Amino acid sequence: MQNTTMKEIKTIFIIISVFYLFGSSIHAQTNKPLSIENDKNITEGINHRITITANKKYLLLPIKNGEKKKKVKIVVQGEEIGAFDIEMSNNSPDWYAYINISEWKGEELEIRIDSLDDNSLGFNFIKQSDNDDNDSLYQEPQRGQFHFSPKRGWNNDPNGLVYFKGEYHLFFQHNPFGVLWGNMHWGHAVSTDLVHWKELDIALYPDSYGTMFSGGGIVDTDNTSGLGDGTNAPMVLFYTAEDSWIQGLAYSQDGRNFKKTDPILSKITDGNRDPKVIWHEPSKRWVMVLYVTEKNDQHSIHFLTSANLKEWELASVFNGGIGDDRYLYECPEFFELPVEGSTEKKWVLTGANNEYAIGTFDGKVFKPEEERLNGQVGRGFYAPQTFSNEPNGRRIELGWWRTNTNDVGANFNQSMSLPMKLNLIKTPNGIRLTRTPIEELKALRVKQYSFNDLKIPNSETHIFKNVNAELLEIRTLIEPGMAEIVQFTIRGIDLVYNVQKEELSVDGVKAHLPIYNNQLKFVIYVDRIGLEIFSNQGMFFMPVNINIDEKNKEIKVSVKGGDLEIIKMDVYELKSSWK
Repeated sequence: MQNTTMKEIKTIFIIISVFYLFGSSIHAQTNKPLSIENDKNITEGINHRITITANKKYLLLPIKNGEKKKKVKIVVQGEEIGAFDIEMSNNSPDWYAYINISEWKGEELEIRIDSLDDNSLGFNFIKQSDNDDNDSLYQEPQRGQFHFSPKRGWNNDPNGLVYFKGEYHLFFQHNPFGVLWGNMHWGHAVSTDLVHWKELDIALYPDSYGTMFSGGGIVDTDNTSGLGDGTNAPMVLFYTAEDSWIQGLAYSQDGRNFKKTDPILSKITDGNRDPKVIWHEPSKRWVMVLYVTEKNDQHSIHFLTSANLKEWELASVFNGGIGDDRYLYECPEFFELPVEGSTEKKWVLTGANNEYAIGTFDGKVFKPEEERLNGQVGRGFYAPQTFSNEPNGRRIELGWWRTNTNDVGANFNQSMSLPMKLNLIKTPNGIRLTRTPIEELKALRVKQYSFNDLKIPNSETHIFKNVNAELLEIRTLIEPGMAEIVQFTIRGIDLVYNVQKEELSVDGVKAHLPIYNNQLKFVIYVDRIGLEIFSNQGMFFMPVNINIDEKNKEIKVSVKGGDLEIIKMDVYELKSSWK
């Protein structure tokens, strides 16, 4: 590939970009029967091929979750235009992956498949359609109703979070051809309010350098890269190509169509990945934080600088943990925040597991003042990233939530967390990072139930009989008094607070939660796929991924060891963000 011209690279990318698109299941049959041929002599293990005439917009490939993966190649006029691994169904499919074939309308497409059983019926389910009907999407029983998830296929890390031309852009690690990890693309969705998302075509496709791993995004406001068109500041994305471990750059003028440049950084070590880029105003330079695995499995963050986003110099190296000590392991994030109530500003460096350090940064070297601070105490929250160019100056974070959404026959898998606003506050123990749900989530409220000055005697249970909702936001302030155990049971999920231990336990997840002035304040969001719990000004964040029984809508509170007072409790019934 090193000898390939830039023109050839762009041509290949355009062909692949047009080719890949997937969506929901449509059952419109092509007008022309498929021509099926068994050919044991086709190269590279291919043992079956079919030929179709492209006469509709989409090619629909049948997917059966758990089926043995097959290598599929698409050939047009003897040229391979796409290759991917797919759990292609041998009989009735669970769902369909959609591929846009409108570029080749009227031409013959050859679909080559390896490892297909001779008696497979999978070919009978390949279809074409002019429609991308999404009516059946977002209604699935295990689909989060106010947490982003892809239309179909797998997602993991959020990527390239950036505000551009009036929209928040969410890119994400994505397998469009299966509900498990693989075939890494960059999926793409946009929102004007961080709550209601519209999924777009895939933004970045695998190429000869490899599949598309994680990275960040910025707006090059002053066109330091020269990639602007003279009128528009370009959006610029940074990614890792997995096979070669190079760092790549792609840019867009409109936030919809993306062009890749030559690699901007060669491999440092196997596994170097996840470039996040920021602008450092005092030094007037761009700064990249890049995860690199050093010798002896040392996790490190490389700080690199650039004036034009294309040529990078190593400025410093900051080491995290080693081996199973995952401090600063992959998916680094780096940003500056003011400390509330002061004129101070501090820099925050985090890794995928949300352990973070707070310190100073001079444009080249990060000097920590406090390290190994816990960013969350829950389950399934990983690889968060923050939006750049946020129009209101907020630092908004979104993370991958490892939800239990891979049910039998599922057409999608995994989710994103709630969007959260980050702040720094002073505490008796030092400066700490806080997370609070963004204000825009209030738009989901449809009904409010309020309970004030509610006293629950020792060993009794209070049931909130008037509340009967699936999607909830609960805000409560309690005084445990002499109580030993306070238990909220929300739709069958127990939140147990041990007053003496100052410990909250939810579905086996336990964490220290200090009580101040004998009062505790909770903010709890309840979706089909779990709970996200906030307390102590946002210093306490406990996401718990657990599928909730749709029939159980009861909310109750019980107490042991003493009386409990609920000073204030507001329960909001929420609506789906997909409607």
